[in-house]
Amino acid sequence: MVVRRTTAVADYFGAQVRKNRIKAKLNILALSRITGIDDAHLGRIERGQRNPTPDIARRLDEAFDTTDFTELYEASRSWVPAAFRRWSEYEDQATRLLVWSPGVVDGLLQTSDYARAILLTASGVNDEIVTGRLTARMERQQRIVYRNDPPHIWFVVDLLALYREVGSPALMAAQLRQLIKVGELPHVTMTVMPAVAHNSNESGFIIGDGAAYAESVASRGVHTDDTVPALLSRFGSLQGESYRVAESAAIIGQLEETWASGVSPLTAAATAASALKPQPRQAP
Repeated sequence: MVVRRTTAVADYFGAQVRKNRIKAKLNILALSRITGIDDAHLGRIERGQRNPTPDIARRLDEAFDTTDFTELYEASRSWVPAAFRRWSEYEDQATRLLVWSPGVVDGLLQTSDYARAILLTASGVNDEIVTGRLTARMERQQRIVYRNDPPHIWFVVDLLALYREVGSPALMAAQLRQLIKVGELPHVTMTVMPAVAHNSNESGFIIGDGAAYAESVASRGVHTDDTVPALLSRFGSLQGESYRVAESAAIIGQLEETWASGVSPLTAAATAASALKPQPRQAP
């Protein structure tokens, strides 16, 4: 599957650069001399292959005597949290990713419906922000999971996330089918973490090549210091505690069937447990 490594912001920003350059009767080399931006990099920007930065927006504004590019860049900032925008610079270049997300299915694995339902739970969001973040999330999946030269990705999926109802049973069934589909990709390893005590329950994190992104309810950030080996150790613990790949796939498949029947696995488990209780003996 051939996928361009672009985003909606980068595509639109690049189109505006090209429009202004042609209007000013400049070629790439001329614009490069005026802005001080490398001509090859300018070409990638115009093609939407590089996301805008504040410095690039400022230089283009100066070249075209406008504030349009800075305003466009600032408008895009509400789509994705700032810390995660910084993380994407590392993630895009990674050859390996180790992914753990407690409680919910990770964003790289989410269906569009599941992602929207999760995004709607955030405080202070409106339809525009949710739509923008959803678009960015789906494009990130294409850019990372489905690109021509994807990294090897090891997902540790929290078992509790497979039981937590997001949206509806039908939505959950579709989400679990998505897990099965992604888990079958040759560059993906997927294991399920059982519902046991461990040292990473309080925070989700992603580890790339020499960098990591960690997120909790109170903070999020990119780390390139001693935090990275510490998180690698935690991920190793998660791997050791997880079910094997085949066992994990079977668990996901069984839970998908339960959700597809229109019943929560928790409800099904409670019903089954009730049926196993000894019945009181009838008086003769």
